[in-house]
Amino acid sequence: MARAARIVLLNGPGSVGKSSVAAALQAIAPRPLLHLSMDRFCEMLPDRFQDHADTFLFDTRQVGGQTETGVVTGAKGRALLAAMRRSVAALADAGFDLVVDDVWLDGEPADYAGLLRGHRVWRVGLTAPLAVLEERERDRDDRALGLARAQLPLVHRDVAYDLTIDTAGVTAEDVARRIAALAGLLAP
Repeated sequence: MARAARIVLLNGPGSVGKSSVAAALQAIAPRPLLHLSMDRFCEMLPDRFQDHADTFLFDTRQVGGQTETGVVTGAKGRALLAAMRRSVAALADAGFDLVVDDVWLDGEPADYAGLLRGHRVWRVGLTAPLAVLEERERDRDDRALGLARAQLPLVHRDVAYDLTIDTAGVTAEDVARRIAALAGLLAP
């Protein structure tokens, strides 16, 4: 293994700003900081598998008069996400500093802990009020409506963070500076 990598694991519901914060972290870090994203890994699937029982099936329903979209992860979807975490570990083992944006719904923190042993890892929870998340969701053309509503009660459950940040009313750059200070990412 090369030197211990510095790894920031961003976790939060859809539309909380994980990708924007990761890009802002990359912009201020003086050393190369690779950004790995769950969304980018899922986008590698062919279009016909973007809403499919074997990968990730979107289950949209009305709950109490509100739209809620859950994601049912199939066997190939679980395998893809496990491979993503192993890719994170391989890059860290090669000495790359990383910022990873992910949505933790099924044991991911424990898997990361085992895979990233020996590296400097910071778990950062990003959150925002549901109304803010839903407004962001409506403003985007790449999100299923109701995704944040389904994820928000689950994504932070039983996770211990080094830092939790509410992204409502702050810029991605402000959030990135807080994370960079915590993780020592501003030092060359």
